[in-house]
Amino acid sequence: MIKRLLIANRGEIAVRVARAAREMGIVPLGIYSEADADAYHLAFMDDARCVGPGEAAKSYLDAGAIVAAALAMNADALHPGYGFLSERAHFARAVGDAGIVFVGPSPDAMAAMGSKIEAKRRVRDAGVPTVPGYDGEDQSDAALNEQAKRIGFPLMIKASAGGGGRGMRVVDSSDDFREALESAKREARAAFGDDTVLLERYLREPRHIEFQILADAHGATIHLGERECSIQRRHQKIVEEAPSVALSPELRAEMGAAAVRAAQSVRYTNAGTCEFMLDRDGSYYFLEMNARLQVEHPVTELVYGIDLVQWQLRIASGEPLTVTQDAVQPRGWAIEARVYAEDPANDMLPSTGTIAHWLAPEGPGIRVDSGVTAGSVVTHYYDPMLAKLIASGSDRASAIARLQLALQGFTIDGVRTNVPLLLWIARDDAFARGETTTHFLEERLDESILAHRAPPPDVTLLAAAALLTDGRAPWRIAGAGIPIRLQQGSETRAFIADAAAEAQRWQLSGDRAGQLRAHRRGDVVHATLDSDSVSGAVTYDGATIDVHRDGSVWNFTFATPPSVGAAAGGHGAADAAHVTAPMPGRIVKIAIADGDAVEEHALLVVLEAMKMEHRIEAPAAATVKAVLVKEGQIVAGGTPLVELGS
Repeated sequence: MIKRLLIANRGEIAVRVARAAREMGIVPLGIYSEADADAYHLAFMDDARCVGPGEAAKSYLDAGAIVAAALAMNADALHPGYGFLSERAHFARAVGDAGIVFVGPSPDAMAAMGSKIEAKRRVRDAGVPTVPGYDGEDQSDAALNEQAKRIGFPLMIKASAGGGGRGMRVVDSSDDFREALESAKREARAAFGDDTVLLERYLREPRHIEFQILADAHGATIHLGERECSIQRRHQKIVEEAPSVALSPELRAEMGAAAVRAAQSVRYTNAGTCEFMLDRDGSYYFLEMNARLQVEHPVTELVYGIDLVQWQLRIASGEPLTVTQDAVQPRGWAIEARVYAEDPANDMLPSTGTIAHWLAPEGPGIRVDSGVTAGSVVTHYYDPMLAKLIASGSDRASAIARLQLALQGFTIDGVRTNVPLLLWIARDDAFARGETTTHFLEERLDESILAHRAPPPDVTLLAAAALLTDGRAPWRIAGAGIPIRLQQGSETRAFIADAAAEAQRWQLSGDRAGQLRAHRRGDVVHATLDSDSVSGAVTYDGATIDVHRDGSVWNFTFATPPSVGAAAGGHGAADAAHVTAPMPGRIVKIAIADGDAVEEHALLVVLEAMKMEHRIEAPAAATVKAVLVKEGQIVAGGTPLVELGS
């Protein structure tokens, strides 16, 4: 049995594996980068070693440093988590060569399935259907361009070595192919160290269905049913559930058998996932096999009553499976929502900062796997996922109801999050009916509804009530009332609150008038103005009042007095001719030069942040007066990148 386990990862998956190991009597050991010296996951480790600077390529992707850390801490096994080096055959081989058990498949199986091209060849030979496309060895631009024309548009460019949406592009026409190919290859090279790509026919309205595999070293391979992962944004899964409404028992058995054959085609061991695209006519096609644990594994655990991480450790220790295929039956329903540090007001781009307040939901059927807590720093170096919220119930309707309530109560301050998007999905009628495809969001969501807007009156009232109940509002002088001036964006709301004889009651005048009654229980403030009642979580850090209501959050500050505000009104806005970085990141491409004439939406700069590339485009036709950054440069959010002129 494994005794000391190095967890070669960070965030929520490191915490998840550490907890499972400790329950089995195994000592969990960790690693961290310099940027993660105070990271949340380290609190769950008995020992940990720094493996390099913040940049992942120099720390969490440094195989030599990680193996050295494992040896220094006397680890006898290593769990790679997911992402980073989890699907790198050379890493698994280096771990084995050091005399350490790798908790995952063999290097040979990983190499075969880690390459989307080789994987498709193997499973085709095993009788598993694959999406028509090109996975040849000729990776020249000319060959790929010719194959793209043969396949037809739209088509998908996919990084052979990758996952998680990295190195993936949908191309609608031949005119867009060359730039998309260049970008996909560059992103794949940065994320996986391999820019090999394959081309596939793009299915227009498919579902994304994946099957969980477990295989021991004694020849037993089973599947643990399916997960539906169709709701995606930028090819990144957002909501996953088990089982899928789209599969009958007969189709589940057929696709599950195909997944088992795919795994057996490479003599796969340990946990893995076979991913399929399910077309409207019931046809299904193998996409890839992830040779690791998946982010969404908790929904399978809850529906099938099995701890996948502990089985990974048992299989790695040489134990045979004690679960047979006939015994695998789903019970109930589970839905996972990924909580990301993303800003709904800024095209859902990653948001960085320090988490000032963290209150995760609790209750029956609610599980939260998190990698952060209050005080955690969210940087641009790593994936922006903060936590996974999993709701389960006896059926899909009860799981959805629990998911809605949990999202409403998830309170996070300090960074913007995608909770408003997740709540919109959980409340959507088509989602409730199970009508989900990979185009769900682009067809149904108007993202403008998620953008920050002026707070409704009840939200402003909650901010004022919170200050009064906490005694944090500026106190009155002599017989004067308590003045409250709140700033939200460009709007100012002013109140005067006169204390009544009864405790927790005030007479409001100003922008809102009436009898206010208010009290606080924990973070939740309850307020009644005359006969109108409202409640919501309100947090306050001494400078900012954050009001959480119905899945959204509004930020208030104290407005300056009118005379001071007027004096400050003469300051002009920042020069609108500067195009600035929407978030911290690294400049990976500059597409223009000083003096160039550019059209509206022309590519100016490509910014890499949290493992993804982001296009920075010209807001209007203009002339490039100056390029203010260099390729490879690390920039902060708001940094001027390009100066434009007429």
